[in-house]
Amino acid sequence: MQKNEKSAELISAGGKVIDRKLLTIRDTLRSGDAGYIIYMHGWIYKKEQDYSTVFEGYVAQTFYEFLQSYDSGRDHLWVAEYDGQIVGCVGVMSRGERAQLRWFLLHPDYRGIGLGKRLLTTALGFCREKGHKSVYLETTGNLETAIAMYTKAGFRKVAEKENSLWRDGLIEVEMEMQL
Repeated sequence: MQKNEKSAELISAGGKVIDRKLLTIRDTLRSGDAGYIIYMHGWIYKKEQDYSTVFEGYVAQTFYEFLQSYDSGRDHLWVAEYDGQIVGCVGVMSRGERAQLRWFLLHPDYRGIGLGKRLLTTALGFCREKGHKSVYLETTGNLETAIAMYTKAGFRKVAEKENSLWRDGLIEVEMEMQL
């Protein structure tokens, strides 16, 4: 019996075995989180999408805005960790009656195990709890898996524009969900 209980806690993802007991989501902002998350955005998007370093600068700028005006009653960051190491995140910034979903990212080794869904559900629950009428996000048209997840959650495309700063031929997409 114990063997089955242990195997139920182990999952395979990204070519490695993950112990669910070591996978946590914390909702406290710690020193160093923003820097590490900016770093993750830079290397993941360069490796997977060939985005330029301008994208990493953009992420740094958005975190600067977040940290300068951070109010835990309206804004939030959730950090997914595996055995104490950051492996994903999602944030919410209040924009009055609207909320903006930001920095939704998972390390490639931790995709496909339901962690992204947990993070998204948590962030949307926060938006509802805080009384926002809608939540929006910005992504790019080439991120088909992410767009499919957002669409399944209830987001709809409301705008798009060209963005060649991060990579040639890129289309930036704004999606919104009424709450």
